[in-house]
Amino acid sequence: MALTSFLDVHPDSHFPIQNLPFGVFRPEPGSDARPGVAIGEYVLDLSVIALAGLFDGPVIGGSDCFLQPNLNKFLGMGRPAWKEARATIQKLLSSNEPLLRDNANLRQKALVAMNKVQMLVPIAIGDYTDFFSSMHHAKNCGTIFRGPENPIPTNWFHLPIAYHGRASSIVISGTNIIRPRGQGYPTGNSPPYFGPSTKLDFELEMAAVVGPGNELGEPVDVNKAADHIFGLVLMNDWSARDIQAWEYVPLGPFLGKSFGTTISPWIVTLDALEPFSCDAPKQDPHPLPYLAEKVSRNYDISLEVQIKPAGEEHSSVITRSNFKHLYWTLTQQLAHHTVNGCNLRPGDLLGTGTISGPDPESFGCLLELTWNGQKPLSLNGASRKFLEDGDEVIFTGWTKVLCLKTLTAFHFSKRASLLFAV
Repeated sequence: MALTSFLDVHPDSHFPIQNLPFGVFRPEPGSDARPGVAIGEYVLDLSVIALAGLFDGPVIGGSDCFLQPNLNKFLGMGRPAWKEARATIQKLLSSNEPLLRDNANLRQKALVAMNKVQMLVPIAIGDYTDFFSSMHHAKNCGTIFRGPENPIPTNWFHLPIAYHGRASSIVISGTNIIRPRGQGYPTGNSPPYFGPSTKLDFELEMAAVVGPGNELGEPVDVNKAADHIFGLVLMNDWSARDIQAWEYVPLGPFLGKSFGTTISPWIVTLDALEPFSCDAPKQDPHPLPYLAEKVSRNYDISLEVQIKPAGEEHSSVITRSNFKHLYWTLTQQLAHHTVNGCNLRPGDLLGTGTISGPDPESFGCLLELTWNGQKPLSLNGASRKFLEDGDEVIFTGWTKVLCLKTLTAFHFSKRASLLFAV
């Protein structure tokens, strides 16, 4: 019999009882930040549930992990705590459990209308790494900039390539972002261009939220790496392509990336995603032993990007991709990150890199979709090479049951507003 909630959850809701993603919110302006779980059109306030003594299991019973302003303490407790909390919450919200269902006073305190709350960055992010794990994205970028003869460097097929990003500029949907300024390629004998980026792009990504870390000098075994990953968020790694192209040789991304990275407010757990795991692509050549997994798994998560030009009533779908296209898995990314002894910590964020599919309709950024501006997109009569002032960019990810969604809206004449939509 299918698990159902005592709450009236619409069949098309992004947040059924099978999902239960974690986030951090304020129920009203000026109130304290506290952890919550999304269920239908409500947020379940976990601080209320904790103070009522309903988390009474052997791992988190008596813990103050849900009385914190972020999820880091809970993340650091590991998978036994995550499973226990999820099972308790699922039971409390189920249709056949009277404890919350029949307690009107507790229900009123614990369940807050989602359209009334302010969502916050759910974790204190100490470090942020962005990988480059889509073979299709790597091939397209290499072809654009180096030609089709050898688009992907040999090393890419032997290790998950990544760069260390800027944690301070990771923001939640709803945060304003200023169009970045920087240098671009010079024209002829002129000095380099300096000014606002003229090639502002989105990147369709997801990111893993790290749970328990590892001690400095102690790598994480690739076959145990899943126990160090709490869940996934959608991520938009904004990119100023003109600034990036001029600065990235020889050390890689800097100002073209560090001006802002947006994540969705809800973290969907790996436990919730487990029913949608699938085989990862075959890797050739076979990975070195420390990256060779007993079972190599991805997740079947459909991804979509829409753009809505300023003043327009309707948005246009510009790409559809899928998380399962990633060549390097989440667990390989984490294992490689730590193989040199690098220590990860609870709340660290590991971006996947742009998730592109094999077809032009599944490319994950405008750089690929417009082939660096050579093939403009048509959006209900409007034309786009890169993002323009006032554009709205909407990311959506879903499985058959679960859904994450983030809406990001741009007002580039002065600022870019990043909004969350349910």
